[in-house]
Amino acid sequence: MKSVLIVEDDLNIAEMERDYLQLNGYKVDIVMDGEAGLQKTLTGVYDILIVDLMLPQKDGFTIIKEVRRKLEIPIIVLSARSEDIDKIRGLDYGADDYLTKPFSPAELMARIKSHLNRYERLTGRNSALEIINYRGLEINTAAHKVYVNGKEVQLTAKEYELLLFFATNPNLVFSKEHLFDKLWSAEYYGDLATVAVHIQKIRKKIEKDPANPEYIETLWGTGYRFNS
Repeated sequence: MKSVLIVEDDLNIAEMERDYLQLNGYKVDIVMDGEAGLQKTLTGVYDILIVDLMLPQKDGFTIIKEVRRKLEIPIIVLSARSEDIDKIRGLDYGADDYLTKPFSPAELMARIKSHLNRYERLTGRNSALEIINYRGLEINTAAHKVYVNGKEVQLTAKEYELLLFFATNPNLVFSKEHLFDKLWSAEYYGDLATVAVHIQKIRKKIEKDPANPEYIETLWGTGYRFNS
């Protein structure tokens, strides 16, 4: 499932975009201010960014410039500003496309599909990023390496696989059963306790205080969640 981030301060428009995209099988997050939108984009878990230009905290032009310094994911501007100078500026800063409001949801959907398909053809891989960043935690998926505040930490293959699963599915709650079935059941004849053991080991390696984890949170009676 492809992930889309919408950075839009008009909740009605953002929810309309989200609903249409979800109906077409996309995972969608909404952020309503520019600074938070930039930080969320730079985590590296999104396949495409849809961004307005007129935003609180940080405008869309700045977001595009900052994202382009680090990431190559497709960026689509969706803005009420229809002047040619704004379109030229947005594209010059690194946006891949520019749509003006009011817009056709069907056209937006078609452009998203087109840009994702082209990106995958050009890169020869899925648009998932090779570097994932969360507040000092960096996962290099190409090299299979993990760093905390710039210092490499050593994970076993299964610990890395589990951490990567969490990091690419942030803010979602997963039960022990789900994690076991997803990452162990085809190859392992143990029990659910192995999930908790691996999470404890990961926490000792990446958390400042493993007893009060910042990244992998326990939701008692429910499961675990990776906080973005």
